[in-house]
Amino acid sequence: MAESAHQGSHGGSAKSWLAVTVILIGFTVGGVALTIGPDWFLFWVGAGVVAIGGLLALAFDIFSDVIVDAPRDMPALEHHSPFEQRH
Repeated sequence: MAESAHQGSHGGSAKSWLAVTVILIGFTVGGVALTIGPDWFLFWVGAGVVAIGGLLALAFDIFSDVIVDAPRDMPALEHHSPFEQRH
């Protein structure tokens, strides 16, 4: 696995958030366009903005921001239901 320069937190980098924000704006524009008419020109503008955001996501390689933690070894805790009959 390739090492990423981003190792600080699970929050992602600013460039990844930019790509996601562009996609969300395009999705919102397309959704509003469908509810106000439908206004097909505005819908396709929104779809184009989503496509641009997708290209930005590919160019910025936003999936490399994912930090995979080491597996956690947590002991199983015994839990009893209040309705359980214990002897």
